Amino acid sequence: MFFHKQELQFKSTPDKPDAVYARKLQEVLGGQYGEITVAMQYGFQAWNVHIPGKYKDLLYGIGAEEFGHVEMLATMIAQLLEKAPMGVTEDAVQSDPTIAAIVGGTDVQHAIVAGAGARPVDSNGNPWSGSYITASGNLLADFTANANAEMQGRLQVARLYHMTDDNGVRDLLSFLLARDTMHQNQWTAAVRELQEEGLETMPVPSNFPLKKEHREVSYQYQNFSDGPAAAEGSWASGPAPDGHGEFSYHGGPTTSAPMPEPTRPDPRLYGTTDKPNPLEKVAGTVKDALHKQ
Repeated sequence: MFFHKQELQFKSTPDKPDAVYARKLQEVLGGQYGEITVAMQYGFQAWNVHIPGKYKDLLYGIGAEEFGHVEMLATMIAQLLEKAPMGVTEDAVQSDPTIAAIVGGTDVQHAIVAGAGARPVDSNGNPWSGSYITASGNLLADFTANANAEMQGRLQVARLYHMTDDNGVRDLLSFLLARDTMHQNQWTAAVRELQEEGLETMPVPSNFPLKKEHREVSYQYQNFSDGPAAAEGSWASGPAPDGHGEFSYHGGPTTSAPMPEPTRPDPRLYGTTDKPNPLEKVAGTVKDALHKQ
């Protein structure tokens, strides 16, 4: 059950309208790492959790907060668009490069489709997609993905901070940056706690029997590049983070296998194969006659 309280978590009012910046701000609303994504991601993860308690409550709590961030950004975008001009004449665009540049930087669908409001799209107008969501049911995998989402989102907000001198916008972005800082730390702490409690450990999924792997290559760094410096990293020698093996470095693959025979699809798919063309034609006719799929 959801309830809505008609107030914002933090003030969201720009100093002045700016339709060009409104388009930029769409990225952290409806982009891959925007607030819609994390709100839905944490929600679906919470609905898919198989154990009650602190981890489920953590997901519900942050997910609900992120819906509030969606509202704050949508409110800010609407205000940035509030006094945007309805349009300019073709003559004005051609005679004034400044106007042309401004028009070129706006999202015309903000006006045409949304009536000077926010849209569930990124800064290029691409619709928000449910494919952005990670909700696997494995908490270690999901919480690691969540930490990444907060890092990517905070990175984009930090970049947007330097793309405006509007104090009202910057104030909101400063608040969002602070909350992203907290959420990065929360998910990192949750990852650590999951492993300390033995609910899930590396490698994910930890319940898959390691003996079913080709263990001889489980901890080999195989360098498929001519850059040798990767050998200097801790991932190329010493104990692996999962505690089950020792890293080793190799200047290329340690295994190889012959290529299989060329594939020969059904002749009625009309792919070009190494069989003679008349033979392929006859084979297709025979299969049709025998009603073979």
